[in-house]
Amino acid sequence: MAKLLFRIYLFPLWLITLIPLNVLYLLSDLFYFLIYFVVRYRKKVVFNNLSRSFPSKTSEEIAQLSKKFYRHLCDYFIESIYALNISEKEINKRFRYTNIELIDQLYSKGKSIVMVTAHYNNFEWYSGIPLHTQYKALAVYHPLSNSFFDKLFIKIRQKFGVQVVPMKKTLRTIMDYNNKNIPVISLFIADQRPDGSSLNYWTTFLNQDTPVITGPERIAVKLNQAVVYFEIVKKSRGHYEIIFHLITENPAETKPGEITEKYIHKIEDIIISKPEYWLWSHKRWKYKKQNLT
Repeated sequence: MAKLLFRIYLFPLWLITLIPLNVLYLLSDLFYFLIYFVVRYRKKVVFNNLSRSFPSKTSEEIAQLSKKFYRHLCDYFIESIYALNISEKEINKRFRYTNIELIDQLYSKGKSIVMVTAHYNNFEWYSGIPLHTQYKALAVYHPLSNSFFDKLFIKIRQKFGVQVVPMKKTLRTIMDYNNKNIPVISLFIADQRPDGSSLNYWTTFLNQDTPVITGPERIAVKLNQAVVYFEIVKKSRGHYEIIFHLITENPAETKPGEITEKYIHKIEDIIISKPEYWLWSHKRWKYKKQNLT
């Protein structure tokens, strides 16, 4: 029954994906007007996050940034839904990998990769990465509370062969492939807020004390897997360029916290350069360090 209901709910979204993306952006523009001016979705959260991250910006500048963010958020949603029916040819045209040779070199050495990225630009279209590499691709995710959207985004991410792995099963799954000598890319969205029981590591991020997840570093060090940052650059509406940045090829040789600091501040630099493309509606700073000491 659950599968039947999911297919029934999914059908209208699937019909939408038959419309060319350039036309769907008109729907995105309508969504922007409704979400920003009518529904006012999480506007207080967005304004607070932007103001605290960029204290030198005026209220007018924060307002302009927030509008750009909401336009991007609506585009992101439309592009994510469109991925249900996107072809290999189109996703390769819209999501280009500029230095895939770095990944090829690591594969030739038999190195598995812990790949980290952020809630930045369209991070859903990484689902096409199996089309460009011999690696088995895993996507680590935190299950959503809404079962429909949870199943929807799993379907989107698995379209071209990515294996979706719930966060709680991450280490066990990666170790299983490691024990079988199967090279894998394990993709982590590394800027998310840790849960309340995992506030073990704090850093300064966007001018604020911020708890960060350390799972990617711990797994990389334990298995000595290379760490690569997956940067998504928006070139134009619906077109992205992917740049891979090697953080370290030998994590076992790094100091505790070194890897985490490198990729967190890589994320920070990217956000500062183009703030509107980050997920500002997320309650990233829910936990305050002073309240936990």
